[in-house]
Amino acid sequence: MTALPLPLSILDLAHIGAGETAGDSFRASVEMARNAEGWGYNRIWYAEHHNMPSIGSSATSVLIAHIAANTERIRLGAGGIMLPNHAPLTIAEQFGTLAELHPGRIDLGVGRAPGSDQQTMRALRRDPSSAESFPQDVLELQGYLTGPSRVPGIEATPGKGTDVPLYILGSSLFGARLAAALGLPYAFASHFAPNALLDAVAIYRREFRPSAQLDEPYVIAAVNVIAADTQDEADRLFLETKRKRVGLFVGRGRTFTSEEADMILDSPAGQQVLAMVRYSAVGTPTVVRDYLDRFAGQTGADELMVVSSATERTAWMRSLELVADVTGLAARTAVTAG
Repeated sequence: MTALPLPLSILDLAHIGAGETAGDSFRASVEMARNAEGWGYNRIWYAEHHNMPSIGSSATSVLIAHIAANTERIRLGAGGIMLPNHAPLTIAEQFGTLAELHPGRIDLGVGRAPGSDQQTMRALRRDPSSAESFPQDVLELQGYLTGPSRVPGIEATPGKGTDVPLYILGSSLFGARLAAALGLPYAFASHFAPNALLDAVAIYRREFRPSAQLDEPYVIAAVNVIAADTQDEADRLFLETKRKRVGLFVGRGRTFTSEEADMILDSPAGQQVLAMVRYSAVGTPTVVRDYLDRFAGQTGADELMVVSSATERTAWMRSLELVADVTGLAARTAVTAG
């Protein structure tokens, strides 16, 4: 076994499977987080999405609090909070509270996308122009957490002095340039928006300016993973994942038969769905490890965030366990524990 020489983390969308409730999803996320802690993963992030029946992480900070209360060591955070949906002071108070309850374990990744469609944006009372103030909102948020506040007379309590580390999330060159200008770590959503990955990372590294939080550039790249005991099983699970995405992105939540989904995958609309999962490690543990090694080399990432995209709950958990084992995470954790 050859260890992958960089940290591995997990993005958990709190997937609500067929026939499941949100409560079922949260129980599975707790079980996974406890396992991931033992397997040696660096951190788990949860993403803010709204009005999506298959994703349960909309109240992101609440879910993080629940997972943190049921684990001991692993870092937890938002990957991310869609900052234009919120007042920076409110987010500072929420994550300041988390940091006070769980010192040294909380991250805060922020993005400027809506995490929803136009109608949902209206339901959130979000101003469509709010994304334009994203850079200023990040600075305001940072001030509340690290001090001094950039708004005279306003402090975040809890929040002030917690120094919760900020991460800029992105899928375009905008986020790369902002993270570089502010001297913050940069996480790219290449698990569903792969097109600008290499250009964004290059720009971020070239334009990076050191800051109080970070001396050198730090890149996290996300990648889909389905590891199984056989290649055939991994391929089957990946096909089910692609069929599920057809329903999510083409059918807007509609359920298609396997035959209907396969026909759509062969259409122009389906090709767009396939393009979203360009960066996917699918196969036996060795195949997945070799893919992750190549992906890390190609991107120059400092950390990989894997997204176990299997739609079957047992396969989802097993995939993360196999990745930890084959990349040496589990072995390193065992040595440290010993």
